Amino acid sequence: MEYRFGDIILAEVQYTDTFEIKIRPALVLFEDMGNIIVAGITSNLNMKGISITKKEGLPKNSIIKLNYIFTIHESMIKRFLLKLSNEKRELTRKELIHKITN
Repeated sequence: MEYRFGDIILAEVQYTDTFEIKIRPALVLFEDMGNIIVAGITSNLNMKGISITKKEGLPKNSIIKLNYIFTIHESMIKRFLLKLSNEKRELTRKELIHKITN
């Protein structure tokens, strides 16, 4: 499957503070030659980021953490979950550009 910006996937994710790997949701930013660049998603609503509600398709209200970007191999993806709405993709794009340019 080809993954695109705005796809939310379930993937094996390594935590930044340990070597532990868990299966977690992530937002695809882009794909290149089998490597998928993603932003982590958390259900910890105290974190900063872009909110995703249960109404948008995730099991829990969650936050896209644009400060937690990493690369995974396509083999680490367990399944496709959903695609962000056009409005939410545009908000995410603007926030990423803001973070990169400031």
